[in-house]
Amino acid sequence: MSDVVLDRVAKHYGATVAVESMSLRIGSGELVALLGPSGCGKTTTLRMVGGFVPLSSGLITVGGRDVSALPPSRRNMGFVFQNYALFPHMTVAQNVAFGLEMRKLGRAEIETRVTGALERVRLGAFRDRYPRQLSGGQQQRVALARALVVEPDVLLLDEPLSNLDASLRQEMKIEIRQLQQALGLTTIFVTHDQDEAMSTADRMVLMHRGRVEQAGPPAEVYSRPRSAFAAGFLGVANLVPGRMTRMDTGSDTGRGDGFVTRAGPVLRLRGHRSIQGDCVLALRGEEVTLRTGQPAGDENALSGRVALATFHGVAIEYHVETEAGLRLVARVPAPGVGGPEVMAHGAEVLACWAPDAGVLVAET
Repeated sequence: MSDVVLDRVAKHYGATVAVESMSLRIGSGELVALLGPSGCGKTTTLRMVGGFVPLSSGLITVGGRDVSALPPSRRNMGFVFQNYALFPHMTVAQNVAFGLEMRKLGRAEIETRVTGALERVRLGAFRDRYPRQLSGGQQQRVALARALVVEPDVLLLDEPLSNLDASLRQEMKIEIRQLQQALGLTTIFVTHDQDEAMSTADRMVLMHRGRVEQAGPPAEVYSRPRSAFAAGFLGVANLVPGRMTRMDTGSDTGRGDGFVTRAGPVLRLRGHRSIQGDCVLALRGEEVTLRTGQPAGDENALSGRVALATFHGVAIEYHVETEAGLRLVARVPAPGVGGPEVMAHGAEVLACWAPDAGVLVAET
């Protein structure tokens, strides 16, 4: 078993709090992404797990063994740094062999392991090249092979894709996930890229100001954010501040939930959990549709004009300035995948969404 448990782990630099009382369990064979903006504490957390940063307080165990005070060399972890940290004067094979030599393994075993690791990352033919002779993606594979060759209990990845271009990033993201699943490696992956986290991880840990804001499977964190920060950081979200009220729905039930926005309009809500006092309606861009006619059924509808339209491959993202003073974002299918023709700048539209769309979260 190589589960990793963080028990009230903290890191302080004088009066500055980098990580505050963080508790987390990463299951054996699980890939967990630490996600968040710069300065949120995700890399500090990873380095504490790896032994490169000492804890101010708390406990870290791996497979039930306390590793809190052990140096990196005694934790049996593979670490892939953001800048790869390859030795420029060593060949690919020598870079991969370095960790095994430090463990004083025999030459024959080192050769067997290095050959296997390089074949695993498809770099067997590059063993005699130097890092300067490799592309960014190839250097990343060397760093990954060097981390895997020691047969670690835990693999730690510190934004390993941030230095790659978009196409390579997509390719390497898939390769890392496939390798991790094939080897059954417990893996912690640090990234500030929400797409990387959502498409790669079994579970996401969203961090903010040194604390865990929300943790869970990607689909759960995305669809049911628990705070305005979580809603705003993931995907395209409209954050509409206001407060709950009761209103006449005009139905047989008489009265229901309403949401009074600070801009003035009262919106219909259905099936939302109640929050006392001020709160925020977090509404995903894909939940908003744009119409030029009447809204359907009991949809919420705000009239406005298209202020901006941007192309995102399979979707068009529209920014709508409503007459109520709210700026809403709608993400609709592009014409090439069955969506309507692109609306012109200044076009008059109704921004519409169902009463049960979005979630209510507390203000942060």
